[in-house]
Amino acid sequence: MSNWSIDLQKEFEKAQQARVNKNEGQARVCARRAAGIAIREYLNRQGTKVPSMSAYDLLNLLKEEPNFPEDMKQIVDHLTVRVTEEFELPFDADLIAESRILCNWLTA
Repeated sequence: MSNWSIDLQKEFEKAQQARVNKNEGQARVCARRAAGIAIREYLNRQGTKVPSMSAYDLLNLLKEEPNFPEDMKQIVDHLTVRVTEEFELPFDADLIAESRILCNWLTA
């Protein structure tokens, strides 16, 4: 197992643990970081030199990809949306599950 895939697995484990602990904000952060790991790997495989960027910035960079599938763009949008003042998502989504879908697509 390569380093990035181990890191990816660890982020998803942290996300699940945060959810178990009723800390949805931390679960979102971990889901976003997991996506960042997969995006970096995806871009590296495409020969794109990835600067040191946050997962959030990498997600926004991915939105600019011209041939990126629309369903994956929607997940990226969900992962980058701002929470409300009550720290809730403005829509109903499981960001851990969505991040897994995106990561599986990116690393397939």
